[in-house]
Amino acid sequence: MKKYLLVVVLSFSTLVGYAQFTSGVTGLLHMPNAEMQRDGTFILGGNYLNQRNVPFIRNSWYKYNTYNYFMNITFFERVEIAYICTLNKGIPNSSYWPEQTWGKYTNQDRHFAARLQVVKEGEWWQYMPSVVVGVSDPTTGEGSTDYSNMAVDGDGNGYFNRWYIALTKHINTQAGEFGIHAAYLYNKRTDYPLNGPAFGLNFRPAFHKELNVIAEYDAKTINIGATYSLWSDHFNLLFELQQCKYISAGLVYKVNLLGGNTWKKWRR
Repeated sequence: MKKYLLVVVLSFSTLVGYAQFTSGVTGLLHMPNAEMQRDGTFILGGNYLNQRNVPFIRNSWYKYNTYNYFMNITFFERVEIAYICTLNKGIPNSSYWPEQTWGKYTNQDRHFAARLQVVKEGEWWQYMPSVVVGVSDPTTGEGSTDYSNMAVDGDGNGYFNRWYIALTKHINTQAGEFGIHAAYLYNKRTDYPLNGPAFGLNFRPAFHKELNVIAEYDAKTINIGATYSLWSDHFNLLFELQQCKYISAGLVYKVNLLGGNTWKKWRR
């Protein structure tokens, strides 16, 4: 009952959004971008995830929605490192899972992600977009050393594996700020291959910059959503509709360990 109440609260709150925190790192909804947090920003967060958000569920015959939690930190102004855990249920009729654990959250997939900003927006040239390269889940594990029975495939990559380069450019207008984003994603997974472009657009209205409306094509699906910033950007609420219909939602807490405000400079 408690977990369903949490989902309702998060979903309601976000309708009133900061992003790609469905994946534990800065970005749009699913696709990466080239925005960065301010130097010294530390983040804790968690999400309710539709099954289509999670590769090891999406490609399994046993379907269920789940949750993740994560923390990350930005340092040297250009580097972001994240650690993400995704909850995993026991699978019915599997010799790997004892019968009493079937259908219960008994395990978790853990992975790291990293981003490096190679070029800042406006650096060298006033029209220069920011450029970020990154990786998610170069290796993975599920809390066991018995790898012989694990559902690891895709040439040994992690479930959430991807490599990418992303570009972002912002345009200020009287109506508000538009962010234009493009990326190229790649992995060698056989169950969820990525090898193509992604495009996204976000808009922060001038009358209420805490609101961030997002639309994207993440190289696989078209998604829409929003994020909302509260208390000088210390709390961020996330709401998304994957394929414009499947709900995921999350909550993020941010603090700058160097004593600065996380709101004014994060985008550059």
